[in-house]
Amino acid sequence: MQFQNLPRFQPENIEKNARIFEKVKAIAERKGCTPSQLALAWVHHQGSDVCPIPATTKIENFNNNVAALSVKLTEVDMAKLESFASAEVQGDRYYDVLYSWKNSETPPVETQVGYPLDTSGSYL
Repeated sequence: MQFQNLPRFQPENIEKNARIFEKVKAIAERKGCTPSQLALAWVHHQGSDVCPIPATTKIENFNNNVAALSVKLTEVDMAKLESFASAEVQGDRYYDVLYSWKNSETPPVETQVGYPLDTSGSYL
């Protein structure tokens, strides 16, 4: 799947979304890190019960991810980043058809263990 074909990356959406990214990039530059490191630091600063789990297959990317732990964010930084996170990103992440896609091996929900609960809250 090519990114430029996804709804979020269509011309009518990309310009609006790029403005959000440029704000994030500006903070990252002031912090001396990459936008990706800033994003990981933002997740890391969400609280002690939240931990980013980035996946990578390259050592260089792993090292960049680890370096995000040294990015310190102030309350002002967090407030700015929160405002960007709550901004309306334009365009769906994927095509509508992908939201309803199911693996052919996925069993119907009613056959899954723990479904449904009876009125007492016990599993049937």
